[in-house]
Amino acid sequence: MTDLVLVAASGLARETLAVLRLTGTHHVVGVLDDDPRRQGQDLDGVTVLGPIDHAARYPEAELLLCAGHGDTRRRMVRWLESSGSAHRWATVVHPGASLADDTVLGPGSIVLAGVVATADVVVGEHVVLMPGVVLTHGDRVADFATLCAGTVLGGDVHVGEGAYLGMGSRVRERTSIGAGATLGMGACLLRDLPTGQTWVGTPARPLPADVSEVS
Repeated sequence: MTDLVLVAASGLARETLAVLRLTGTHHVVGVLDDDPRRQGQDLDGVTVLGPIDHAARYPEAELLLCAGHGDTRRRMVRWLESSGSAHRWATVVHPGASLADDTVLGPGSIVLAGVVATADVVVGEHVVLMPGVVLTHGDRVADFATLCAGTVLGGDVHVGEGAYLGMGSRVRERTSIGAGATLGMGACLLRDLPTGQTWVGTPARPLPADVSEVS
């Protein structure tokens, strides 16, 4: 059984621990977190061992980033790579997920219960797919994206790097979501969402602060 260290003592880490106890694929050595208040505490039966720079103390263990937001995961990867600690990433898939045989899943990604990928779906590195996410034919999800519970993508949707799709959001087929964009909880996206913008509502539209940036 492969040793595993989780990075970030978060709710996502707790959900990941629950998956790992079902799959039995890894032995969780502990959790790393930079918050000194968490260090030494118990997280669902696993100890918070110390700050993230302690990753170098576990050279044989795989790492898994459990920060809920893609920007945070990206910063963690860059820091760990610069420190020489990031050379192995775990990928965790809940046994209750339904992924077609041709699904491509990048290292460091987390797939929780009830996720469906139907055909020709490509998911990048360090992506988080929360419970009940549905990815249909031809979907592409770039690195560090986060799809919250109940998100549904129509066919041939492209989700950009670090994008965040809120709970229960819906995306029309052949639509693109730009890098770093946010789609609000329960929103229904019918047209392309530009890079870095936040859209909400049904149909989804830019927040007032973004209106001047949209033609």
